[in-house]
Amino acid sequence: MLATLVRVTTKRLMLIDGHSMAFRAFFAIPSENFSTSGGQTTNAVYGFMGMLASLVAEQRPTHLAVAFDVGRSTFRSEMFPAYKAQREATPPEFKGQIALIQQMLDALGVPYLEKENFEADDIIATLATAAQQQDFDTQIVTGDRDSFQLITDRVTVLYPRRGVSDLIHFTPEAVEEKYGLTPAQYPDFAALRGDPSDNLPSIPRVGEKTATKWIVQYGDLESLLAHADEIKGMAGQNLRDAVEQVRTNRELTQMVRDVELPLSPEQLQRKDVDVNAVAESFDALEFGVSLRERVFKAFGADASAIESEDAPEVVLEHVGLAQWLESHKDQALALVVAGDPSPFGGDAYSLALCDSTYHGVVASFEDLDVEDERAFATWVSSEQPKCVHGAKATYHMLAARGFELDGVVQDTEIAAYLLRPGQRTYELKDVFQRHLQRQLQSEQPSGEQLSLLDAGEHQELLGHSAAVMELAEALTQQLVQINAFELYRDLEIPLALILGRMERTGIAVDVATLEEQLADFKAMVAEEEQAARELVDEPELNLSSPKQLQSVLFDTLALPKTKKTKTGYSTAAKEIDALAAKHPHPFLDHLLAHREYTKMKSTLEGLIRSVADDGRIHTTFHQTKASTGRLSSTDPNLQNIPVRTEAGRKIRSAFVVGEGYELLLTADYSQIEMRVMAHLSEDEGLIEAYREGEDLHNFVGSRVFEVPVDQVTPELRRRVKAMSYGLVYGLSAFGLSQQLNIPAGEAKSIMESYFERFGGVKRYLDQVVEQARHDGYTATLFGRRRYLPELTSENRVARETAERAALNAPIQGTAADIIKVAMIRVDRQLRAAGAQSRVLLQVHDELVVEIAPGEQERVQEIVEREMDAAVQLNVPLEVASGVGKNWEEAAH
Repeated sequence: MLATLVRVTTKRLMLIDGHSMAFRAFFAIPSENFSTSGGQTTNAVYGFMGMLASLVAEQRPTHLAVAFDVGRSTFRSEMFPAYKAQREATPPEFKGQIALIQQMLDALGVPYLEKENFEADDIIATLATAAQQQDFDTQIVTGDRDSFQLITDRVTVLYPRRGVSDLIHFTPEAVEEKYGLTPAQYPDFAALRGDPSDNLPSIPRVGEKTATKWIVQYGDLESLLAHADEIKGMAGQNLRDAVEQVRTNRELTQMVRDVELPLSPEQLQRKDVDVNAVAESFDALEFGVSLRERVFKAFGADASAIESEDAPEVVLEHVGLAQWLESHKDQALALVVAGDPSPFGGDAYSLALCDSTYHGVVASFEDLDVEDERAFATWVSSEQPKCVHGAKATYHMLAARGFELDGVVQDTEIAAYLLRPGQRTYELKDVFQRHLQRQLQSEQPSGEQLSLLDAGEHQELLGHSAAVMELAEALTQQLVQINAFELYRDLEIPLALILGRMERTGIAVDVATLEEQLADFKAMVAEEEQAARELVDEPELNLSSPKQLQSVLFDTLALPKTKKTKTGYSTAAKEIDALAAKHPHPFLDHLLAHREYTKMKSTLEGLIRSVADDGRIHTTFHQTKASTGRLSSTDPNLQNIPVRTEAGRKIRSAFVVGEGYELLLTADYSQIEMRVMAHLSEDEGLIEAYREGEDLHNFVGSRVFEVPVDQVTPELRRRVKAMSYGLVYGLSAFGLSQQLNIPAGEAKSIMESYFERFGGVKRYLDQVVEQARHDGYTATLFGRRRYLPELTSENRVARETAERAALNAPIQGTAADIIKVAMIRVDRQLRAAGAQSRVLLQVHDELVVEIAPGEQERVQEIVEREMDAAVQLNVPLEVASGVGKNWEEAAH
């Protein structure tokens, strides 16, 4: 079915330079975050469609077209072979995306035009010129400044300042204000200035100011050239020497305004949208629902018109909650709760329940009577099977109302994550669209509406629970097909509720200690900045300003220049660290210290802001963020507090045992990733070291450097440790040389010596990448997959990045799975023993437990035993634990 478009009376034509804006979208959006499961990069398509939706929504054009270049060969390149010849080859990730954009435009009813031997500029110039004679207001969207020559009172250029969303409206007045020239004079100015992007030479010693002055003085280029003999000095001589090139530049810059085209401006009137074709295109590209909704809304399309033959009928039953639950005993039911899922201070507003026939009920928590509330409390805490989308969020909302959640057998959010790790969102509407190719008809009602749900909103909320029921069946089948169902059922689902309890419990903090540390770090930041200022005699120097730093580092101090960026020479952390290592200087010492202390200051400020009314910090753990399976932590991030620095240890000392509890216990795995490496590689040397209880890095250092174990110096140990861990992340010999600040040849020699003595590691690292290239994914010991379509990319950078990920994912992912298994085992045993002690945090390979009075010995034994028994490897796991009144004191 086609959506009907609302027309506007004024004729407004919008012309978009397709290649120009697609390229801008490509470079504005990281390509690694946008690709289909089949490996097609889609960042340019995504950015272009987002830009198009915004333009149509904001500018409301009545007529619309997109112009594309056909290729590099045009009449301009025939006239001047160097024209654009300097441009690098099109990035492989960009190839194919123009065709996808054109498919999208077809579905949206937006015409696009191409013309052999001409550029998109010429198509746009032709249409814009014709449109002026037909009473149109025209907007040109392009990143090419040559288009400024087309600007008139009826033609405006929308030029991107940054990316594809920040557009400057260039009118005749705006051109004159910026360049001091009229639009008609702009191509004359451009001919004198030259254009590096088009490989048009400039005149030596003639910059933009001089070019502008000449054009203003003589009116136009031909008048200037006619009086070239009057221009004095070297600039005048250079102009006279370059007259032919300037005339060529001018001819190349001039847009053709009479290209023969199949469509006139009047024929570019917007057409109705084929919503089914658009939906199919979005599904094929695996885009989320948000962009689709923006596009449909901008184009006035009705998303409800999308044909969906497979959609089941969802029936709302008008019975009481208690009665409905009674009639559905022992059945698996889908539950959706609407509310605020904050770990502390959230709330639940309403709920919907649905059975396998898509019949269900909806209720508001505010309106539950005693009987319904009791029946729901009994059901929700029972082992009767429940299907949800986001078990942890559901747990928090119910807990806010005093309900306990149990019996979760399906979590469609987690299922979708395991099937397609690395997606930007796993919201229900996106998962439903991604896996069932259908669209949820509405958002969940807001909290203000929920106590007074009308009939339509009841139906919508029930539709969400029906979607969960549908997804549960479909995603289960897909998980079984990839041998990931046990990982889902036995590890990820139980873990979700454990994480929910940890978040709701939080960890106690001594705010006074944090504030004292914050004051110290503020003073240290100020002290380092003052010392740096005095060193270079710059009283107003701001060490956080890249521009000021560039001036001091590379002009005042004349230090070697770093990597060139668009805004000058880089002052990024990596570049400054490398500069300090190779060219030590007191100013760099102050700068690095300032940065470290500023970071700690920000961390402390974030921690203090995060303390809830109960005096505890309730971080949020994310189960579906990292493609490798590792948990991450936000609001605040407790996983980025340094472990080995004095500053980090001071911060940890502010995390204390809570009221009613006795001690904090910390327990972690020793060298878990290296032990996983030993197991996966089956390297006899590594296995022998762990089985004999040797210090791994001393043992490896002894073999690599051919010295007795007791003669492995701290420096040799440091080198081999950096290399051993670096191999897990695909470290190259060059990378090792940079990390250790040693010659590349020496680093290469160390790696060769390592592989010669630990051949199993070399064989494994080679094999895992090739296997992943063949399969398209890597897998952990527990069956967790990470898909890496870029392994077959023609782009070297993308391919090598994927290769490093292929090396890392099985090892880091297996280590992440092991600590998750340990958390489930520890939680189960603590509950079985009736212990009051509880797990508070998981930070990488470490668990933090709050111990109730009198339970230390028993809990410590449970934690160490269950962590040790989490998995059987070819090498023993080693668990270390410690106790104390605060997190730092409990370190071991």
